[in-house]
Amino acid sequence: MRNRWSEDEACSFIERYGPRWGAELALRTYSSRLLGADPDLVLHGGGNTSVKAPWTNVLGEKVPAIFVKASGQDMAAIEPQGHLPLDLAYLRKLGALDELSDEAMADELGTHLLVASSASPSIETLAHAFVAARFVDHSHADAILALTNRPDGVACVRDAVGDQVIVLDYVRPGFRLAKAVAEAYEANAGRRAMVWMRHGLVTWGDTARESYTLMIDLVTRAERYLAASASRAPRITVPVHLDVAAGRLRAVAPVVRGLLAEATGDGDNRYRRVILRPLVTRETLEFLAAPGARELALSPPLTADHLIRIRAWPLWVDSPAFEQPERLREQLSEAVRRYAADYEAYVSRHAFRSSSAASRTLAVRVDGRAASDLRPRVVLLPGVGALCAGPDVESATIARDITAHTLAVKSRVASGGRYDGLAEEHLFEMEYHPLQRLKLRRERREPLAARVALVTGAAGAIGAGICQGLLAAGCHVAVTDLPGGRLDDLVAELRVDHGDRVAGVPLDVTDAGSVDQAFGAAIETWGGVDLVVVNAGIAHVSALTDLDVESFRRLERVNVEGTLLLLAASGRHFRLQGTGGDIVLVSTKNVFAPGAKFGAYSATKAAAHQLARVASLELADEDVRVNMVAPDAVFGDGARKSGLWVEVGPDRMRARGLDQAGLEEYYRNRNLLKARVTAEHVARAVLFFATRQTPTTGVTIPVDGGLPDSTPR
Repeated sequence: MRNRWSEDEACSFIERYGPRWGAELALRTYSSRLLGADPDLVLHGGGNTSVKAPWTNVLGEKVPAIFVKASGQDMAAIEPQGHLPLDLAYLRKLGALDELSDEAMADELGTHLLVASSASPSIETLAHAFVAARFVDHSHADAILALTNRPDGVACVRDAVGDQVIVLDYVRPGFRLAKAVAEAYEANAGRRAMVWMRHGLVTWGDTARESYTLMIDLVTRAERYLAASASRAPRITVPVHLDVAAGRLRAVAPVVRGLLAEATGDGDNRYRRVILRPLVTRETLEFLAAPGARELALSPPLTADHLIRIRAWPLWVDSPAFEQPERLREQLSEAVRRYAADYEAYVSRHAFRSSSAASRTLAVRVDGRAASDLRPRVVLLPGVGALCAGPDVESATIARDITAHTLAVKSRVASGGRYDGLAEEHLFEMEYHPLQRLKLRRERREPLAARVALVTGAAGAIGAGICQGLLAAGCHVAVTDLPGGRLDDLVAELRVDHGDRVAGVPLDVTDAGSVDQAFGAAIETWGGVDLVVVNAGIAHVSALTDLDVESFRRLERVNVEGTLLLLAASGRHFRLQGTGGDIVLVSTKNVFAPGAKFGAYSATKAAAHQLARVASLELADEDVRVNMVAPDAVFGDGARKSGLWVEVGPDRMRARGLDQAGLEEYYRNRNLLKARVTAEHVARAVLFFATRQTPTTGVTIPVDGGLPDSTPR
């Protein structure tokens, strides 16, 4: 474990944040980021840090305060305001109480924040307040969890880190833990660290550097102890190659994703979908192939902090029938059904014995609806890896990363002992703890949250506009086009605001293998596809008398065969996934009102349009809706020019004696609304169909400002 402290960086944080927030909070921010940047210490909002420093109120009075990390705040990117100020003197008075319920503790924390608009304080706030030291750090270090999650954990901890560290048996986070911490701290004066069994490591000091350095030193000792005590078991030979596992993933992930979707009862949007983040690595395959892997995998998580992300246990699928697709679907369906029944039984066993009324309520009702979603968050498939689910890519990525660390730590424990996690009743108490559940309220609620779209021809003006519109609605978008700088530039641009909800996928729509690879890339990234926007197309200007057959065939391959390949692949994928889907073809007003010297484009786009209408007939039984949008005269999307108008524009300008600005004005004035049609308008039409505002399939929305000759409308 490397100590990353730099005095130069520490000084830069004081210079940047000190004038407004004070040196203590500036250094608290710096050392918190150091901890958060190391996934072997904390993962995605885990861990906790605090500092005790004066708070100046509106009267100019300085009052004692504790600044505690907000619940769920990611330390890797924390800002000073990510540590919430609370009335330290009052919080310490609570230590005189014998009991304080979860509900009462939450009220006390909320009413003694010094900034009323603050987020929710950490569940461990009182534990930090009851430790007198100025700086307190808390991590879920892998090495510490590997020591504490075993029957002889206390002895292992003492052997690894020494007798000067206080060891506290597991106590449920909240007031009881805070009381136990206070008693242990007072009874062991002079000690500077505490291990919470099956939970994590706490260090403290008078300075940020002192507490941070002690954290690194103790974790390093734990790592060395584990390395020295590990058995030299022979390396497991993985029975499948990674390429084979990846091929299986492409076939099985859409099925799993469909089975994990929750029925909504809404006839238009029938499912609340999930995003899958696969974990297909040699380490995962080795874990799943090892003797005793099933028992080890189904053991409790490393720490209760992970419960809200991965549940109390994963779903394990025995001997998946990869070579028998129908049998595999039956296996997976039965496994998910059985998991939900087992989880319901687990909730029932503990809900009405819980000491917390709030936990009991949450177990029955979560996020305002009945807690019927008892599906797994992690699916383990020997021969493939792990499929990790969440309501969006951020949540699914958290589940994937936690799963990777969980399997690694459990393997480490098994190499030198026996894994022994938390008891089931403790798991329940934390999974349904109100302050823990608050961390989930950041999940996306946009119209297309947990949806995945594949957009072809995305690097053009209309394609880019559609991608931007879908992303703004919460969608995850596979941005596809021919490989090259235009695609790369668009993907980089979109990722600035939308991060991992954007994937760049090279695609040649005329190549069936390339189409299959594009769907495979989306599956490997997010588990499947829900919306396909068939937008790729090319144009050619020529009178029929001058049109050579090869030029026509070039358009036919892209505009017709490309559409056919996308429609066929979409139908097969949606049938495999089993949750319906949407296809939107970007058609053209030329289907209804063709233009002179535009015969090849008008004819091939009309053929594509007709294929989409046929698809609407053939796929309706699968709850797949196929619709069209027919734009006219979209010249560009910001600085991104339309490829069609690059091809067509010069001829049209010559024919009418106009320059570029004049040509655009001509097309604006020819529609009834005198409207400039933009890529954003086309995106809105796509969104109308994608969000299923009406029970509609097989129809066309014109996006043309009103052109009487382009009927039927």
